[in-house]
Amino acid sequence: MRRIAADPETQKLYRQAIIITLLGNVVLAAGKALAAYFSGSVALYADAANSISDVVYSLMIALGMWLAQRPPDLTHPQGHNRFEPLIGLVVAASITFAGYEAARSGVERLISGATPIELGFPALVLLGSIVIKSGMYLRIRAIARKLSNPTFAAAAQDNLSDVLTSTAAFLGALGSLYISPVLDPVAAFVVAIWIFRTAFFIWRENLGFLSGAGAPRALREQIVQVAAKTPGVQAVHQVITDYVGTRLVVDLHVEVAGNIHLDQAHAISDEVSHRLLDLPEVDRAYFHLEPVSKDN
Repeated sequence: MRRIAADPETQKLYRQAIIITLLGNVVLAAGKALAAYFSGSVALYADAANSISDVVYSLMIALGMWLAQRPPDLTHPQGHNRFEPLIGLVVAASITFAGYEAARSGVERLISGATPIELGFPALVLLGSIVIKSGMYLRIRAIARKLSNPTFAAAAQDNLSDVLTSTAAFLGALGSLYISPVLDPVAAFVVAIWIFRTAFFIWRENLGFLSGAGAPRALREQIVQVAAKTPGVQAVHQVITDYVGTRLVVDLHVEVAGNIHLDQAHAISDEVSHRLLDLPEVDRAYFHLEPVSKDN
């Protein structure tokens, strides 16, 4: 049995998350780029590069969500879910490039000689970024939890990383003025490290989705418990889980009494399906009914 199509409220949350992510990143990328240009701060330049990659990230999320939510057809009978992690890899590549740019700019500034960064507009941009990204993180995280959507969960984590990178850039600019000019390129390296860290987790998760990775152990155990507690089920075994795109497919064997009527077996089958699909992570559930083993 397969999960039904998303309801209007779910579609509304998808649109809201995409709009918040896209508009927020466009505004911040423009502000940081201007501040970096006028201040000459490499830490701020690194943060601006990160925000520009976030704009690409946002566009890819919008495209990926549109493709992934298309219904199954003859060309993709299992649905279009794999487009979502495929777009995730493009996002990871974009973020990785932003990390490279941040590190490169820090190296160049150290070689050419660091200079103090005057506060003012750059400081206001960075402080504004911290506030905006904090709000984006909280809202996108809430939507990701409601939808059980790994792409939006990754976007939320990226927003949290951006809060930290903007904080590092602000402290670097502040330190370059009152402590040592070298703190500005040092802050650029800190920003680069956080960007690479975010990219690593996005690479790892989406490669897992595309390679058909299984569900985490805790989720597998929860699936077994849900099926086993269904009235009429005697035992559950041979549980296989794998991701088709970002959607989890469950395949398991369910043992029932061998002398029950076919109507009863069918009712048990439906109940197991409904209970498994009530788990937000599960998109499809396939199982084989068989008479209880004599070993049980």
